[in-house]
Amino acid sequence: MAITDRFCPKCGGHSEREGLCDHCKVAETRWLTCEHRVQSIHCPSCGAQKQGNVWSDTDRERADLAMDLARSAVHLHPELRSPRINVKINTLSTNRSRATITVQGVLYHQQVTGSCDVEIAWNKEQCDRCNRISGSYYEGIVQVRALDRIPGPYECQMAAAIASEVELSLQTGGERLSFISNMSETTEGLDIVVGSQHIGLLIAHKITAQLGGRYTTHPKLIGEKNGRPLYRITYSVRLPRYQKRDVIRFRGRYAEVIQVESNFLRVFDFTEGNIKTVREEEVDQLIGNARDAVDAMVAFAKGDTIGVIDPDTYATHECAAGKSFNIKAGQYVRIIRDGDHLVVLR
Repeated sequence: MAITDRFCPKCGGHSEREGLCDHCKVAETRWLTCEHRVQSIHCPSCGAQKQGNVWSDTDRERADLAMDLARSAVHLHPELRSPRINVKINTLSTNRSRATITVQGVLYHQQVTGSCDVEIAWNKEQCDRCNRISGSYYEGIVQVRALDRIPGPYECQMAAAIASEVELSLQTGGERLSFISNMSETTEGLDIVVGSQHIGLLIAHKITAQLGGRYTTHPKLIGEKNGRPLYRITYSVRLPRYQKRDVIRFRGRYAEVIQVESNFLRVFDFTEGNIKTVREEEVDQLIGNARDAVDAMVAFAKGDTIGVIDPDTYATHECAAGKSFNIKAGQYVRIIRDGDHLVVLR
């Protein structure tokens, strides 16, 4: 052995560098430490997880969360190379688990293996959103009404579906407090109670965009918070007097509404078989809605006239089929009633 060879001052063995050899350096280094206990805080109502002071929605299973929590408790030496972490979870009770963690790697050119146990506490706490909902907190109400009429079942269903889509979109984007706490049909229409002013504004805007009409906002001061005024806003949605698929009578003829534009209606004229623009004041009467039409059999067809068998009385009514209405005896048509008269739809 040459006099220039290096020696480990601890074991006296050969060392590749000044100071301790690799084996002794590993023995002197605390390369693996684990926290004895970690916790997960989740909402028992909606399953949201709390990290620090922030709540977030998640659909992850408890087993997946346990693996991540266990790994988060492991702290490795910065010189450890190629670490491999294996975690085994044992459930102790409904609110306690134990993770056994085994770590392998290379430290100072030496293979090392270590293990530790971590207790996982599953704690419950009501989240910010569920706390507001259970406390009946709200920041606005979207009131869906119609001009000079009661909104129909289809319009209420569509408004409710639009509101739910808006809520899902906002919460998927991280706006947890943009929620709908209640939706209820009233004798006048639909009321949607919302947790934030943002979701209320979007719901009102999208309902009128799809169903027509307009909306207005009516704020009400309810107090102060941190020196700032707090308001609750009523979003008053007014659907138009007529809706899509309404069957109307104008100028002695029948038509179906296909679009509502301010004070004008775009309609399909059953008699002439084309689209026309009609002013609201030109409408003689609202007959009904095509969604409520029923099937009726055609007894005969002659030119622009067909004989339709009334499905209630079985009497045959002569009806105008309109131009280019190709129908034969034995086939079925959709009809709607105007008193004793049957209106054949296209």
